Amino acid sequence: MSTTERPRILVVGGGYVGLYAARRILKKMRYGEATVTVVDPRSYMTYQPFLPEAAAGSISPRHVVVPLRRVLPKAEVLTGRVTTIDQDRKVATVAPLVGEAYELPFDYLVIAMGAVSRTFPIPGLAEQGIGMKGIEESIGLRNHVLEQLDKADSTTDEEVRRKALTFVFVGGGFAGAETIGEVEDMARDAAKYYTSVKREDMRFILVDAADKILPEVGPKLGAYGKEHLESRGVEIYLSTSMDSCVDGHVVLKNGLEVDSSTIVWTAGVKPNPALARFGLPLGPRGHVDTSEKLQVQGTDYVWAAGDNAQVPDMVGRRAGNPNAWCPPNAQHALRQAKVLGDNVISGMRGFPQKEYSHANKGAVAGLGLHKGVAMIVMGKVKIKLKGRLAWYMHRGYHGMAMPTWNRKIRIFADWTLAMFLKREVVSLGAMETPREEFYEAAKPSPAPVAAKAEGEKAKAS
Repeated sequence: MSTTERPRILVVGGGYVGLYAARRILKKMRYGEATVTVVDPRSYMTYQPFLPEAAAGSISPRHVVVPLRRVLPKAEVLTGRVTTIDQDRKVATVAPLVGEAYELPFDYLVIAMGAVSRTFPIPGLAEQGIGMKGIEESIGLRNHVLEQLDKADSTTDEEVRRKALTFVFVGGGFAGAETIGEVEDMARDAAKYYTSVKREDMRFILVDAADKILPEVGPKLGAYGKEHLESRGVEIYLSTSMDSCVDGHVVLKNGLEVDSSTIVWTAGVKPNPALARFGLPLGPRGHVDTSEKLQVQGTDYVWAAGDNAQVPDMVGRRAGNPNAWCPPNAQHALRQAKVLGDNVISGMRGFPQKEYSHANKGAVAGLGLHKGVAMIVMGKVKIKLKGRLAWYMHRGYHGMAMPTWNRKIRIFADWTLAMFLKREVVSLGAMETPREEFYEAAKPSPAPVAAKAEGEKAKAS
């Protein structure tokens, strides 16, 4: 970390908003005008809409993440967490990966911490659940699912086999529906290479407390998505929830009980709880309360956007809905980040700031290879697509939304190769504990010690 006399713009979070806002600020800033510092626990940004495809092996996991230091060469990138912020002194406390925490002064502040998985105090969830918020979880899910097929193929215990081949997904929004669609696709492909495991032996279950899935694309396409998944053998239970999953024994509120080794939790997100320690005004659900200019209410030096912000939806409000807020999705995050970056520069120079206003352009979702739903909004017309065409829309939109041409090209190259090469179905389960085999080989053996003791005993006698 460098020390500087220049004003510091501190960006808390290196996700979609943090990355794009920092890039925008650096692009618009004059040489030497300010120092941009980005703090995040990870040294890379993850493009979350591609996590289901990464879990299914359609995209290399490395191509779903963007290294912050490479994309922001003119910024300070600190790998750590901002634990507290003193608004009076304009000082943030940073806890690095190693070493003591230290104070970091700032002049302007951007809050872009994103969201975390929204969980409930369900017995067994913390021990058994797998989230889908990071690339690590995506890789872990893929390895875990393929490992379950390995277990089922090699065991003679019918109970172990049944538990290994039962997959429970909680949450029917974008993340849940897309993940179960992609993972089911992968498992169906992988089963072709096992002698005693067939798709008919597997049980995929999707649970949601709401009365529909994929609410983001509307009721008709949501109903199509449900019918499509059910046609592939996925059991869908709506208007129900999970009561417990201790030791993999899943109990649903509708009375269904199953044993499962795989419980994937995608039941929504909530703002990062660390926001409560930042001394900022928060909305009723814990989001940072911002104005239509993305400036935090009651401040003139703090901005926020993305999943951790409560941003007024000006299009909805002009249409007569005074309580319209921008939904937490990549479409808004990208556009908010650009406006936020411009407004930070304007605020620093004392110029008027712009209002954030964006009309919804629709939503797209992939449900596995060549399968998807899409709702495209063009003015007052809504175009609804399903099947292969919607899947092309899904890939095209997110492929172009992926930050940097380096990653765009790599993603499209992955897709192009997949047209000619079969999907990889290798489980790298040892990635979870990569040193275990070496430890077993290198640890001291007790046998020589025991032999020496026996020899000493024989001499003494």
